Amino acid sequence: MSNESIKTEEDQMEDVVAETVTEEASLIDELTQASFRVEELEQALSEASAKVDEQKDSVVRAAAEVDNIRRRAAQDVEKARKFALEKFINELLPVLDNMDHAVAGLNIDTEEGAMKALHEGVELTRKSLLSAVEKFGVKELSPQGDAFNPDQHQAIGMQPSPDFPANTVMMVMQKGYLLNDRLLRPAMVMVSQGGASVNTEA
Repeated sequence: MSNESIKTEEDQMEDVVAETVTEEASLIDELTQASFRVEELEQALSEASAKVDEQKDSVVRAAAEVDNIRRRAAQDVEKARKFALEKFINELLPVLDNMDHAVAGLNIDTEEGAMKALHEGVELTRKSLLSAVEKFGVKELSPQGDAFNPDQHQAIGMQPSPDFPANTVMMVMQKGYLLNDRLLRPAMVMVSQGGASVNTEA
């Protein structure tokens, strides 16, 4: 074999090695790029998943907020329905008070027919008016003989009384009223201290 043919074979071998090295480098480069692309895609997927989770959370919170608004609106409508008459009923309370005074002021023991008829007429009118407002949730508070309740009664004073135990309403000065269990006006009452009064003066 001549030197020239050996050299040609060596050149060919070098060319093959060079091509192989170039192909390997190209493959490595492609793998590296693919690896970077996979990382980019994984990061994009992670970001998209985080965004989806965030949007799910926003949707759940928005649904809860809508539900709360709906519930509050329903409660407001219910309160408005129950207490729409509050101002009107408050205007009627002095009328009921005046009828109470009229009934108390008329002497029912009298033999006079006109006075007795007047008493009965005022009493019936008062009962009719009270019955009408009771249909709309109004309830009268006339707590004589009941235990004093500061949530519904306003104490005008306290007096000793042998007839009533301590902290018991012994006299109602003005009746109270509730509207659907909400206090419109407390009953003005005199509260018993219990026992008889003791004279300490010599």
